[in-house]
Amino acid sequence: MSPTPSAPQEGVRDREVARSPSGATRATPAGRARRRAAAPGLAALLSMGAYCLALAAHGSYPFGPRPRSVNDLGNQFVPFHARLWDLLHGGAHGDLFFNWGSGYGVPFLADFVTYLMNPFSLLVGVFPRALVDLPVFLVTLLSIGLGAALMTVLLGRLRAGPGGLRALLAVGYGLCAWVLSDGYADPMWMWGLVSLPLLGIAADWCLRRVRWVAGTLLVAVAWAGNFYTAAMATLATGLVLAVRLLAEGPVGRGVRDDRDDEDDGGGAGAARAAWPPGGRARVVGRAAGMAAAGIALAAPVLTVTLRASRASQQPPPAVYEGRPPLLDQLAKLLPPGHGTVPAPNVSVGVAALLLVAAFPFVRAVPVRARVGWTLLALGMGASFVWKPTILLWHGLALPNGSPYRAAFVLSGVLVMVAWLALAHRPRPRELAAGAGLVAVLLLCCRNRSAVNGTTWLMVAGGGAVVLAALAAPARLRARRRGRAAVTAVLAVTVTLTAACTAFSVTAARDAIPWFRPKPTMTAGALAARRGLAAREDWPRSRTDPGPHEFADNDPLLIGGEGGAYYSSYVPAAAARTLRGLGAGWYIRGRHTLSFQDPVGQALMGVGSALMPPEPGAARGAFTVARGRPAPLLTVRRGPLPGPGAGPDTVFARQERLLGARVYEVPRLVPVAGPAPAPQRAPGGWLLPDRPLPGTDAGVLTAPDAPEAGAAFTARCTPGSLALWYAPWFAGEVAGPGGATRAVGRWDGTADPLRRLGTVPADGVVRVRFTGQRRAYVPERAVGCLAPGRLAAAVRALEGPVRLTAGGHDLTARLRPGAAGTAVLALPAVSGWGCSVDGGPVREPGSFGGLTAVPLSRGATRLSCAYEPPGLAAGLLVSAAGALAVVAVAGAAALRRGRRRTPPAFPE
Repeated sequence: MSPTPSAPQEGVRDREVARSPSGATRATPAGRARRRAAAPGLAALLSMGAYCLALAAHGSYPFGPRPRSVNDLGNQFVPFHARLWDLLHGGAHGDLFFNWGSGYGVPFLADFVTYLMNPFSLLVGVFPRALVDLPVFLVTLLSIGLGAALMTVLLGRLRAGPGGLRALLAVGYGLCAWVLSDGYADPMWMWGLVSLPLLGIAADWCLRRVRWVAGTLLVAVAWAGNFYTAAMATLATGLVLAVRLLAEGPVGRGVRDDRDDEDDGGGAGAARAAWPPGGRARVVGRAAGMAAAGIALAAPVLTVTLRASRASQQPPPAVYEGRPPLLDQLAKLLPPGHGTVPAPNVSVGVAALLLVAAFPFVRAVPVRARVGWTLLALGMGASFVWKPTILLWHGLALPNGSPYRAAFVLSGVLVMVAWLALAHRPRPRELAAGAGLVAVLLLCCRNRSAVNGTTWLMVAGGGAVVLAALAAPARLRARRRGRAAVTAVLAVTVTLTAACTAFSVTAARDAIPWFRPKPTMTAGALAARRGLAAREDWPRSRTDPGPHEFADNDPLLIGGEGGAYYSSYVPAAAARTLRGLGAGWYIRGRHTLSFQDPVGQALMGVGSALMPPEPGAARGAFTVARGRPAPLLTVRRGPLPGPGAGPDTVFARQERLLGARVYEVPRLVPVAGPAPAPQRAPGGWLLPDRPLPGTDAGVLTAPDAPEAGAAFTARCTPGSLALWYAPWFAGEVAGPGGATRAVGRWDGTADPLRRLGTVPADGVVRVRFTGQRRAYVPERAVGCLAPGRLAAAVRALEGPVRLTAGGHDLTARLRPGAAGTAVLALPAVSGWGCSVDGGPVREPGSFGGLTAVPLSRGATRLSCAYEPPGLAAGLLVSAAGALAVVAVAGAAALRRGRRRTPPAFPE
């Protein structure tokens, strides 16, 4: 419909309409821009509003008391955003290259580009640090809105049609089941929701042979924001482009298809001229060049993370348990789409589901388009549950966790198919056929875990309303008020069903104990942060957040310089070093822990460690344990000692780094008695094969295995501190100071070196190991520390005259002396370069897993700096990509200039 004429007003700079010479009205550029922005804006508002409505009804943060920090959201991403706040406000120990606070010093750039490159993450700097959970929530919320808005634009590029209807279908994409079940807890993945329509728009420009430079920039933005989901979106966009090339004719240069009219003026299924010879190949070449140049611009993201991933501690190999039953897969198409059987989360709402089901029957869509898009959707769905193609979607690596992380791209394709059906004005009988398919699907899947009462309500109730609105009589839709009423009914239905879906999924997930959210920045965490700040003494010593774990990344969340670090990029060398010296780990070293023993803390320069409140103490009553640490840099004169001739125990490894004998390490001797005796094994003992008298079965790591245990004795100097170390033992260890719980599991979870208690006056340490039968206990699991010897050994270590630490560098002024080695209390990882007295920069070596730099005689200055491996190569590739983009832009500008230059007149 034409806009209503309006009288001109003097002084108005931008008019919505203007009069042509014939008296008709036409839209001005400002009016057209506002009209084009209305539909994407509506999609963003409705999707974000529906999500907020669901959380408010459930009482979830920030609208209620329920925290939303589920699993990795609380353990990784909230703490990483807290560190981003510190970086933005200049309070971080380290910079983008290096993190001094976690893992006793670890690289950071790979973490930053993987977890914090969603542009909305920068909002964290606007809010107080104590409210870090709020901007993390906004990352998810705004990504939903932007993804829905961009999908609205992309749908218009596929086929012209009313913007309001495009917006309503885009709401189903913004709140698809993948967002509610997978993406919501991973703020960086939410950029994938934005990347898919971004790349789709870029591919559409390739199809129209326009805006190559702008499309290249869109590719770069998608890959820089999150390369993991961008790779999935790129593959899906390539498949969509292939279908469009086969199903559509060529699009004229500069022709727009995102209009709000309802004609058949473009997009899939319109009558088009045949492709000229080589036309499709040129489009493919243009798209390939655009993708290559855009990815090259984001190359540092890829090269840094690739090198960091290769050097990282690898988790246990993932195992794909096989394709889920077909009906469980199909049930995930129905809202709310959340069940107990793992399957791709692809639900996009009732309206889109009805239209997708009707699409094969819409005769206005040419057969080639119907076949192509239908096969695309079916093929993508099948590829998500076949291991070779799962590997393809996930970068040739089977993910630990859900193997269906790419499901959002199928959700996007389903919304595109739904729009193509709706834009071709399906007839009532075609819609009825689609509704029949949905009804058959619901009946077939009625006993599946993903189908519940909410499903029946939304499909039967919401589906009936949608069907009635879409099949409204032509007389009603021909009138402006009639169209507005139909659109309003659809808008209310889509919004309410989307909110109901989000509520249902959130409530079902929170009922699962493993997914139960945990609070992060609580009053206790804030109190702990204040306690750490009061004892801060970096870089003279470290202040360790301790073992209480508000999150798996306590140093990032509350500050300090500890050993806790949970990331996909934990360097393998660092994880093995810390575990070998007595620190614990989880997930096969992807989550390291702080030292809990005095020698380990002294070696790493821990001067203060935050300890949790004692039982019965007031909430937030944290105490700070003080120790006498070794300097963070020590100078060892002469040659470094090699491994000792005795058994290779954690106690011997610590003594080698300390340079002194501080432990007694006796052999464990089984206690004779009526209880079953442990069996001898190489280097240790196996707990008896029979359960202990009076013990119950099913309380430890294997629920069906009965407990077994054995008592041992060892002799040490009275008054010394007894410690135990059995990293892979699970059960209870009881000694002079009480009992502690061990959670070890071979290679996956390692217990740290822990205190057992003070050796009694008779010098006999009595210890009982109670755990699963046939569990292994090392022969030298107990060591006795003489505190006086430890203090003397620390005093004997030579430190620097002065030590300063920058963002990713450190400088030390040394006392001149004999040749030797500077040993840094820093795990040795690749990327460091050190210079002595201004000499050439060389990669340092390793001493017991710690960074070691050889010193010549009389050396007085040591300088070390860290450079992320892969960064230089990535910047070089990025520079090449930028040159290519500039060259193409320059050549295009030159061609335009020649076309606009008028011909010269002859003299």
